[in-house]
Amino acid sequence: MTAANQSHDPDAELPTMAAPYVPPPPEGPRSHMRPLGWADPFRWLARGLLDLRQHPGIALLYGLCFWGMAQVLGLVFKHKPEYTLSLVSGCLLVGPFLAMGLYEVSRKRERGELPDMATSLMCWDQHIRSMAMLVLVLMVLELLWGRASLVVFAVFFNTGMPSTTGVIEAVFNPQNLEFILVYLAVGGVFAALVYGLSVVSIPMILDRDTDAISAVLTSMRVVFSHPGVMLLWGLLLSVLVLAALWPWALGIIVVGPWLGHASWHAYRGSVEWEEGPQEAVTLGSSN
Repeated sequence: MTAANQSHDPDAELPTMAAPYVPPPPEGPRSHMRPLGWADPFRWLARGLLDLRQHPGIALLYGLCFWGMAQVLGLVFKHKPEYTLSLVSGCLLVGPFLAMGLYEVSRKRERGELPDMATSLMCWDQHIRSMAMLVLVLMVLELLWGRASLVVFAVFFNTGMPSTTGVIEAVFNPQNLEFILVYLAVGGVFAALVYGLSVVSIPMILDRDTDAISAVLTSMRVVFSHPGVMLLWGLLLSVLVLAALWPWALGIIVVGPWLGHASWHAYRGSVEWEEGPQEAVTLGSSN
């Protein structure tokens, strides 16, 4: 081959590497999905109940906050039912963040430390930066959910907006069967998204102060790794919350903190971290 031909050969100008590039290993501990069985959700509930019984004063404060949210939800349902699903989405957004104080109580108990009201109320203070992106994502979902619920009401509700005295009768009127199906379908999609994104992400941020993206991805990995068990867990949460709303939502004063503590144990029972011997002992003892 002549020198002129070599100057026009594109392969001759490409640089060569002595060895293929190998990316560096990830820094810090890595998470792994624990194997889950159908009995695990009930085990999380049992451990959450034990935490509640050990610190009833802290649980009562959070229970009253949950009760106040339920009262607001009831008033909206009576007077502005078209905004009910939007407010439910807001409660699903606020609830897990409010429960961070309950996660902190369970976390301290797991470490053998004595929980107190002050650290429970202020535990979020050191995780504001990590929580910011997750708050933004969930707020966007909440706004979309609220807008979608109004659109469903406008398009599919056939008997006019219900009055304050006939909400149940109007909503469940046979003429509105299509509306009920679409309303539940839309709400179910958004509820599943919120649940999948936050089922373990908020406890994980409290525990590890990870960034929101890593926490959300881990939460979705848990859901997709064990869809049946996590579906059961979501159904248990929903059934217990709905049962606690009657009469006058008084049951939520106990059920709300109970489920908050249990959600911490759901995170610890679902996610395992590569740690040193001391931490490994702690993880093992919590399960």
